[in-house]
Amino acid sequence: MIETVTLLAFIPAALALNFTPGADMMFCFGQGLRSGAKPAFAASAGTSVGMMVHVLVAGLGLGAAVATMPWLFDVIRWMGVAYLLYLSWSAIRNGAVSADAPAQPTRFAFRDGLVVNLTNPKVILFVLAFIPQFVNPTTGPILPQFLILGVIIALGGLVVNGLVGIFAGGAGKVLISNPRASRIMGWVTGGIFTALAVRLAIMERA
Repeated sequence: MIETVTLLAFIPAALALNFTPGADMMFCFGQGLRSGAKPAFAASAGTSVGMMVHVLVAGLGLGAAVATMPWLFDVIRWMGVAYLLYLSWSAIRNGAVSADAPAQPTRFAFRDGLVVNLTNPKVILFVLAFIPQFVNPTTGPILPQFLILGVIIALGGLVVNGLVGIFAGGAGKVLISNPRASRIMGWVTGGIFTALAVRLAIMERA
């Protein structure tokens, strides 16, 4: 369905995008500092599933609604800002996990990653701008091609962002035995989430 030449061109481009620091990567990094390696990887899985939802929406043609309806773009965007600020406040209030406290359940980390990705309308605009360059309507239905290419991006993001989160979780594990360091890590994590919220709030529509 997708030509080999197209895949050979798409995979390096997708990997380059995966390695480019972005909102998902920084969120997983902050999640690792806050809760540890497992929740960080779960958050990465959540962002990857969110990416696939965006790909599905774009493949079905619904993404055009976000691109052409400014109010819908802004509603989604401000929902994302509010959620990131909530996560920031929670991180600052609670600090990082303590050495003897249970880490955040992975299902909650997965949920947070999913919500953060889904409430970033810039993702679907990216999907609409990037993936169609590698879709050829003459070789078969468009939706399956969107999904195949989306899976490649999502899997790359899962691995790269997951490793970033695991690294942050390892660094955080070394520091949480010190209550002061744990508190500082909570502020650092809150600062990361706040920065992502500000970035989302001030970004312009494509």
